[in-house]
Amino acid sequence: EELMAEAMRRAAAVGKPIVAHCEVDELLKGGYIHDGVYCREHGHKGICSESEWRQVERDIKLSAETGCQYHVCHVSTKESVELIRRAKAAGLKVSGETAPHYLLLCDEDLQEDGRFKMNPPLRGREDREALRQAVADGTIEVIATDHAPHTAEQKSRGLAGSAMGIVGLECAFPLLYTYLVKPGLLTLEQLVERMSMAPRRIFGLGGGLQAGEPADLTVFDLDAEYEIDPETFLSKGRATPFAGWRVAGRTLWTLVGGRTAYATERFR
Repeated sequence: EELMAEAMRRAAAVGKPIVAHCEVDELLKGGYIHDGVYCREHGHKGICSESEWRQVERDIKLSAETGCQYHVCHVSTKESVELIRRAKAAGLKVSGETAPHYLLLCDEDLQEDGRFKMNPPLRGREDREALRQAVADGTIEVIATDHAPHTAEQKSRGLAGSAMGIVGLECAFPLLYTYLVKPGLLTLEQLVERMSMAPRRIFGLGGGLQAGEPADLTVFDLDAEYEIDPETFLSKGRATPFAGWRVAGRTLWTLVGGRTAYATERFR
């Protein structure tokens, strides 16, 4: 706690945020998936929700004391959501993010496959619903992928032995557009805000669409429907729990800093 307080004081002095993966080591106890029904029924070691929210609670207190801007990475628990909601209501400079897999999956979807292992783990159904509500009402301002391109060998050892982390860059938008926007849980404008505009604002990244400035933009065909096939990914990682999911929204063209970073034949 003393080290984090000192880090926050120094960060506040230069106007920079502290961005934290929240995990209390003493509470992990060798766990590797959420400490829920699936974990107990299949004889796995669980990671309790408190291992995340306890540090979020501590860090928000320190943020209030130091005046430091504080951002919570990949929020996965309903308790963390509520702590962030209270902090924002109190006017603290606190923000948070979650990832597509925490919004679309829960521990009921687990399979005995390394593609379903990440840190923090897939939590319970109530956590997923709390995260969806938090993204909709702006409590969670950012959706990020936590993209982790492990090798096939590293992800081939089941839930217990595989490396933690999945890839997400190439399917994040179509998944969220298909399963959150199209059913009416989010608007398209909200999704763009969470994935693009809010992170630029929170981290002072610049970019976007300003007259006379280099453009950062992506063009999608929202009507294009297809099945997620990891073998077509440009990432060297292939591990995703969403293989075979039917989605709408295909990337056609991406500009970064005014230069083409990705383009289909139509835009070359």
